[in-house]
Amino acid sequence: MSVLEQMSALLPDTAGVSEKGHLTIGGCDVVGLAAEFGTPLYIFDEATLRGTCAEFRKVFSQVYADTLVIYAAKAFINRALAAIIKDEGLGLDAVSGGELSIARAVDFPMGKVYLHGNNKLRDEIELAISSGIGRIVADNLYELSLINDVAREYEVIQDILLRLTPGIDAHTHRHVTTGIIDSKFGFPITSGQAEEAIVQAMSASNLKLVGLHVHLGSLIFSAEPYQEAIKIVFRFAAEMREKHGFELREFSPGGGFAIPYTRDDPAPDVAYFARAIAEAVQSGSRLLGAQPPRLIVEPGRAIVGRSAVAVYRTGATKDIPGVRKYVSVDGGMADNIRPALYGSRHEALVANKATDNEVEQVTIAGKFCESGDILVWDAKLPKVVTGDTIVIPVSGAYSLPLASNYNASLKPAIILVKEGKARIIRRRESYDDLMHCDIV
Repeated sequence: MSVLEQMSALLPDTAGVSEKGHLTIGGCDVVGLAAEFGTPLYIFDEATLRGTCAEFRKVFSQVYADTLVIYAAKAFINRALAAIIKDEGLGLDAVSGGELSIARAVDFPMGKVYLHGNNKLRDEIELAISSGIGRIVADNLYELSLINDVAREYEVIQDILLRLTPGIDAHTHRHVTTGIIDSKFGFPITSGQAEEAIVQAMSASNLKLVGLHVHLGSLIFSAEPYQEAIKIVFRFAAEMREKHGFELREFSPGGGFAIPYTRDDPAPDVAYFARAIAEAVQSGSRLLGAQPPRLIVEPGRAIVGRSAVAVYRTGATKDIPGVRKYVSVDGGMADNIRPALYGSRHEALVANKATDNEVEQVTIAGKFCESGDILVWDAKLPKVVTGDTIVIPVSGAYSLPLASNYNASLKPAIILVKEGKARIIRRRESYDDLMHCDIV
């Protein structure tokens, strides 16, 4: 089995090999793209992105007809991507005024936009409400009052959801676990704060409480945490209905569906999560004795992760006999901090040697002044030399949004490929860009 066949679950759907033995994506030679646009370079495959959007819509609607899939913009968003998400009929989960502004810039239907976050600023709430946002997900009592005040000023009744903390540990990395009680997010159910929020929201003059939301974390491989959280939330909803007349019209289990980053770490498909969530919501609705609510799912990483690869050029190597061989590339933690921040694992391949056998084990190091700046530990690759083109798959989520100008480096260019053509959707930064906001 070839390396590309082994990595088929990690690479974009259009990945192939040219007559020269080069990796191709979207009908474009990756080595040629690196030469034309420079490196580091992020390549998004439009066909994979659109196909994954369509798959989520189709699979969830088959098991639960009243489903709205909303893309979690925090995974990665810019105007080109937002336009594709809009075109594919998805909604948008935004967490900042910046993400709202990107949505507005492409005339995204604001009724399908949800605003999240644990400390929304007043100007972000004003922007959301003045733009006609569909839902605001309130995270704390302070926000409930603030959202109500702004809605009153704009003379609107704002639809909201409450984010609850169900006390579920999804057994993922502690930095991306959000459903436990000890979390900065949401109203804990067990403390009584969730009930207090229900009462305050229902009595607010300019708020309409339409539903409940939970989010357990990210990179969740099992459906069991979702099912358990749904049981807890629906029991709570039943109690709130009896005590306060609350009607659950919308429910969101969040997102966080895992995707594979390495060959030895497969993840369940969309249908696995969809069936489990749909069954749990339908069962919870029977408990309520009410019509099943509208289901809102928020995949971000699971939609965009596999649609992009990161491309680098190799430079210096350091071979420590009997210890390790380091191969340094022209990017690193400034454009992908996930390995340093989360201990995330990635695979790699050599784009200009896509058909060569794996003959050595190397560690791919970044160029930045941190010992922790390692992109891939112990990658098995063809013989690597200076000037080779290194590709890291599954780079579409959380690499670019977390990018920095560490060491006064330049953020990379991003291109979109489709049917043999490439177009730039974000230019590489220049040194002038670095100093643009400076005042001397």
